[in-house]
Amino acid sequence: MTALVAATDRDALWLLTAEAVRSRARMMLETGLRDELTHFRIDLNRMEATADAVLATIRKSYPSLKIPFHARWRHFAVDGIDRWGLQATALSWRDRAARARAEFDLAIISVLLDAGAGSSWRYRDGLSGREIGRSEGLALASLDMFANGTFSARADDPLRADADVIAGLSEATLAKGFQVSGVNGLLGLDGRADLLRRLGKLVSERKDVFGRADTPRPGGLFDHLVAHAKNETIEAPKLLSEVLIQLGPIWPSRLTLAGIPLGDCWKHPAIKTGDATTALVPLHKLSQWLTYSLIEPLQRAGIEVIDIDGLTGLAEYRNGGLFVDLGVLVLRDPAGTDRSHEVGSHLVVEWRALTVALLDRLADIIRKRLGRTADSLPLASLLEGGTWAAGRAAAFERRAGGSPPIKVISDGTVF
Repeated sequence: MTALVAATDRDALWLLTAEAVRSRARMMLETGLRDELTHFRIDLNRMEATADAVLATIRKSYPSLKIPFHARWRHFAVDGIDRWGLQATALSWRDRAARARAEFDLAIISVLLDAGAGSSWRYRDGLSGREIGRSEGLALASLDMFANGTFSARADDPLRADADVIAGLSEATLAKGFQVSGVNGLLGLDGRADLLRRLGKLVSERKDVFGRADTPRPGGLFDHLVAHAKNETIEAPKLLSEVLIQLGPIWPSRLTLAGIPLGDCWKHPAIKTGDATTALVPLHKLSQWLTYSLIEPLQRAGIEVIDIDGLTGLAEYRNGGLFVDLGVLVLRDPAGTDRSHEVGSHLVVEWRALTVALLDRLADIIRKRLGRTADSLPLASLLEGGTWAAGRAAAFERRAGGSPPIKVISDGTVF
């Protein structure tokens, strides 16, 4: 009988890294390529056709191949108008750090509110009059709430998120901001409200991190990161680890190791390592997307962010749906598309981990075809250009409403 290995802080902290996400995803893919996974078969012969679809999407949207990062800021642009950019440039900020704190506040709040909306929810945009769903609608709703001072404790400074306000945020306030009604339901509304309250409580308790230059606010993470930068430079994987460590306790009770919350991390029996991290599969989708979204505010504030490709692709249903819809990933049981699956089910964990590993392989194919490198076409741009849009297009071609090929039961805190 193999003796149990005691978990250490080092084991847990390793799981809070992009390296761990990529390593475990590759292990899942290797298992799949040996045809030893329970739920999926893998057909790498379909990767070239998948690359064709992604390249067609890139050339349509970004013919110059100048592709921005896959970040929350893209969703604030509607009909070619950058809503946040117009507001931010019109204001007279005290200094670059003040703008960065506000942008951190907005990005953190907006990303945490972004988990899947469902196919029926819509947000009526006051400027365009259009009803907008999914991530774009969630983005505009959160931006409008932020601009209207919903999260601020100061009437003279609406563009901020104060810990005490967030900690007391009611579900009714969030429902009003999202225009939720009996005929316009939003998945996971209670989970989103609870997540923001957890954020507010954490931020108020951690003044050493979030209150260095102001009263406690999520945007105080900017000052914490600047304090840990070397020569005004920070590595993107280090940025992710700080996001996971500092914000990790807000996630609902899931797995912990050595007393440390592991966030978006799940169990799967295919991952066998012989140590305390065996069977554990970290994915950190929302945290990585948040990390991508914090890069631009840091850059505007004069902080150089390097090794951006050290982060991974995002384990979510558009990227994952791309591989299912285009035949790279094949469910062993076709009836699996008819049922809804818990996010911690082995099927969903397989799907999400395989998505991360396949995105790396797809990036290699596309860069080779375009004559680009990881520096000139980082994964963050490929996601935007890109796999996310191609996955959405594939879904709308195949299913009314563009729903993903596999239905996942969302609590508002993962997708």
